[in-house]
Amino acid sequence: MMNCHLVKNVAFNTINAKKYSYWQATNRMWMDSLLSPQSYAELVELAEELLDECGEDAGMLSERLEGFSAAVRDEILVSDRLNAFQTFYYFFKTFPDDIHVERLMLQPASALLDGVLIDEIDLLELIFAIVDHEAVMVVSDGEHALATFLGTDAYRDALTYIHSAL
Repeated sequence: MMNCHLVKNVAFNTINAKKYSYWQATNRMWMDSLLSPQSYAELVELAEELLDECGEDAGMLSERLEGFSAAVRDEILVSDRLNAFQTFYYFFKTFPDDIHVERLMLQPASALLDGVLIDEIDLLELIFAIVDHEAVMVVSDGEHALATFLGTDAYRDALTYIHSAL
């Protein structure tokens, strides 16, 4: 499996068009968390209320998240209160393959800060990560990132890339 530090570096470089070390990327995320307007307890309470209201409805959860400030929404999207699938749906507004849904549901959204392996297709890995508050799909050969995709079509584009590479 690809080193999670490499996923952070590759994705962070792509988003910012600069070369950041793992330490710099991690330090920036840590500094951002210090600037959060909500305490951890308040964020937990907001997330719990949100989940109580929305239940398992990913579409409703996604809509309700839009009502929060960007800072609060960004914190909730990578918290232990959501699972990685709920964050995936927020960014891509689509239901992936069943196996991908299952794998994402088993991971807390906080794991997305390091990257979550969604699938292994032949010798390629599909990894979903959140870097600098952006959703990133990384295609890896297990050691190196081969391609990085951003935006609402990143999941579809990554799968297209994998299938064209086979």
